[in-house]
Amino acid sequence: MKRAILFLFTIFAFQTLFAGNHVFSVKGDKTFLNEKEFLTIGLRCSNALISDKTTNDLVKHLDLYKSYGINTISVFFMGSRFGDVKGYNEDASLNPVYTKRMAKIINSCDKREMVVLVGCLYWGGSKGKWESWTQKEANLAVANTVKWLSENNFRNVFVDPDNEGMAQRAKDFNIGEMIAAGKKEDPKIMIGFNSRGLPPTNADLALHFSDKPTYKHYIESEGTPPDYWGEYSKEKDLYEYINVGIYTKGKKQKQLETTDKHLQNGMGYIFASTWLQNVPPNPNPGGDGTPANPGIMWWLEHVKKNYGK
Repeated sequence: MKRAILFLFTIFAFQTLFAGNHVFSVKGDKTFLNEKEFLTIGLRCSNALISDKTTNDLVKHLDLYKSYGINTISVFFMGSRFGDVKGYNEDASLNPVYTKRMAKIINSCDKREMVVLVGCLYWGGSKGKWESWTQKEANLAVANTVKWLSENNFRNVFVDPDNEGMAQRAKDFNIGEMIAAGKKEDPKIMIGFNSRGLPPTNADLALHFSDKPTYKHYIESEGTPPDYWGEYSKEKDLYEYINVGIYTKGKKQKQLETTDKHLQNGMGYIFASTWLQNVPPNPNPGGDGTPANPGIMWWLEHVKKNYGK
C-alpha cells in the first residue's frame, strides 16, 4: 500500500514539475494569456535548439528580453535556414535531444509569463527536412508535436505547422490537414496558418505570409524591413548570412514603422533578424545596428519606450 501511494505521489510530482502555469488562447480576433488580453511582442530565435549551449544562452537572456517588453519567442523543431536542426526523425517522431532543449525553453518562458511559438516544418533552404516525407509524415510531425506539448502540459505555446508554406509549395502538402492532425491530439493547443491566402477554418491564427482576415487574429511572426532576406542578407553559394546585425538608417526606420503599424492596430509582431538567427545564434541584443556596433538593441529600446508597460 505504501509503495502504491509513493508511486502515485511520484507520478503526481513528475506531472506537476512540467505543469504549465500560463495558458495561451485565441478568441475571435484577440489572443489571451490566462484569460487576460495579450498582444504578442516577440523575437524570432528559430535556431535556438542547435546545441545545449545555444539553448542555455537563450534562456539566460529571457529576463533581459522581458525587461524590454518582449513576451514571446519563436523556436523551430525543423530547420531553420543554415541551422539545419533535425528535430524530427525520418518517421516523423520527435528527436528527444531536441525535445529536451525545447522543454527547457518553454518551461523557462512559462516561469516568466512568456509565450513560445513552436515551429514544425521549415522546408526551404534547410537540410533539416526529410525529402522522403509525404503528407502522412507531415501530418504526423504536427500531431506528434501537439501530443508532446499536451502530455507535458505546455500551454504557453502556439504552433506554426509549415513556415511560409514552404512544404506546401515544394511538396504540395495540405496545411489544413496538418492542422487537423494536431487538433485531433489536443484542440486546446492553438495552431496558426503561415502561407499565402486566407487561413483554413480550423486554424486559430493567421501568421506571417497569411492574409489578414478580420475574423481571426493576425501575428506577423517574421517581421523584417522590406528586402531584408534577399541580397542584403544572403549571398549566392554562401551558406550563412551576411550583414549580420547590420541595418541601414532606412531599414531601421522601416522596421520601426512596421512594428508600430502592427502593434498599434492590435496585431502581434515577432521581430526576425540575422543577428538572432545566424549560426551560431547570438542571443545578446548587441548595439545600434551599425557595422561598428551590430545588433538589435535599437529595436528593443523602441519597444520598451512605446510598449514596455
